[in-house]
Amino acid sequence: MATGPWNVKDQVALVTGAGRGIGRACAALLADAGAQVIAAARTGSELRELADAHPGRIETWEADATADSFHRRVAELERLDILVNNAGMNRPQPFAEVEAEVLQGMIDLNIRAAFLTAQSAVRAMLRGGRGGSIIHISSQMGHVGSPKRTVYCMTKHAIEGLSKAMAVELAPQNIRVNTVAPTFIDTPMTRPMFEDADFGQFVAERIPLGRIGQPEDVARAVLFLASNASGMITGDSLKIDGGWTAQ
Repeated sequence: MATGPWNVKDQVALVTGAGRGIGRACAALLADAGAQVIAAARTGSELRELADAHPGRIETWEADATADSFHRRVAELERLDILVNNAGMNRPQPFAEVEAEVLQGMIDLNIRAAFLTAQSAVRAMLRGGRGGSIIHISSQMGHVGSPKRTVYCMTKHAIEGLSKAMAVELAPQNIRVNTVAPTFIDTPMTRPMFEDADFGQFVAERIPLGRIGQPEDVARAVLFLASNASGMITGDSLKIDGGWTAQ
């Protein structure tokens, strides 16, 4: 269990998209650091496995982050100290071939649901009066452009703007708002992309550290931003990108 400035003991954290990948790693690390974690996802079996591995530390919500019922449930929480706004999707397509349903689906989850989840979390935090930390899981694509990712880049640039505006408005209430912006991370969402050898080579050539990231790399950044170790940081983006955006 983390101690000192990284300690989040007995704080209540909500992690969306917690069934697998980055969300799962964030929920697990926050629980290990002492938080009481609400892990939300649509995949009940994966959530149960996560909870079983952290007995007494993780409550599971089998829920859809786009649903109004989910947002109401978040807003009604008696206590909420940390939000990891992680649920998202990416379906790469050439710009001229982007399908309307793909465009709408990514806007609905990556922007609309993220906004409404954050809004609901803030309502709970304001009612509690203790402040809090909101971490949006963005992407390096919120800072740069890339082929076949126009929609994803658009949604993540939106999240970066949302985070800055929230940070400025909510600072007087001691609610800090930041983003974590990973490069390509080894997750179930990205593994099919690397079946394309040309894409794998493109990514390898763009990351100066010469490797893709692991979910735990992102989770450690989230723990930092959730804890008092980052108490003077708000409105910023912590890039976990191996140097991609430094070029």
